[in-house]
Amino acid sequence: MLLRKEIKKIFFILLVGVFVVELKAQQLPQYSNYMLNNYVLNPAVGGIDPYFIGVSTNRYQWAGITDAPRTYIMSVNGPTKSLKVGVGGTIYTDIVGPTRRTGFTLSYSYHLAVSKKIKLSLGLSGGITQFKVDGSQIQLKDPSDLVITNGVQQVVAPDFGFGFHLYSAKKTWYIGGSIPQMFQSQIQFNQIQTSSSSTLARHYILTAGYKLYITDNFKIEPSMCLQYVPPVPAQYNFGLRFIYKNKFWIGGLYRTQDATSILMGYTTDKDIVFMYSYDFTTSALGKYSNGTNEVLIGIIFNRKKSVNISEKEN
Repeated sequence: MLLRKEIKKIFFILLVGVFVVELKAQQLPQYSNYMLNNYVLNPAVGGIDPYFIGVSTNRYQWAGITDAPRTYIMSVNGPTKSLKVGVGGTIYTDIVGPTRRTGFTLSYSYHLAVSKKIKLSLGLSGGITQFKVDGSQIQLKDPSDLVITNGVQQVVAPDFGFGFHLYSAKKTWYIGGSIPQMFQSQIQFNQIQTSSSSTLARHYILTAGYKLYITDNFKIEPSMCLQYVPPVPAQYNFGLRFIYKNKFWIGGLYRTQDATSILMGYTTDKDIVFMYSYDFTTSALGKYSNGTNEVLIGIIFNRKKSVNISEKEN
């Protein structure tokens, strides 16, 4: 009977994401490790654990295709002494052919108790994004076109985001949402363009997950991540992890209109985290791609003293 109630909770969390928004999708770089490093998607996650964690993520998408996307991101986040405030930051580079997107963000979050069992975090992020286009790598039908030159063009724009994260005080479930690029800053590469309709597109991201305890050493974690930017069809990620002793885990992920993934990870006794995922491309690009590799390396440090409460809920 108890197991049946837990399963109902799992399906409720997953279905919230499916029906909360219209079936539309995402534009920002994809990550298969969102369930392990949710902070890069939502500033409200910063400081949720009683320690700081630094993470390096390297994603090589669609191996075998020339100029395929490559994404590199480093992040760090953790709580202040009170454990109520979280701070953090990210540095990232996203390369697609002749284009490059580079920037950084800083974040602030505040965690408050809704009840004895539920907490809510609200987060803000702000930073700078630089877009760069190498015109020498682009062949134009009209060589006299002044919109793109043979040189390198670049533009810098401010970037702001907001997020919320509702979660169990014992970290067994969560539902969160964020809006990156909230203010839709305008992008204009040169003075030839007297006006520009290019902007940082506002994104809508929803995540949810639940840990189901099978035994004291073994648990299952289903999760989902929805990414939506109008008017493109939405993209859903459905993941499932099998976790042993909070040290080793394997899992899988299904991403609509794109790929299925296998994932595995390990945390050493010295608080070093490793994760690897391989995406099998299911879209038409699968005929030309050798899949996608993603590697994550993290380190946990500066643990805070806190009440030692079991993560398991009754």
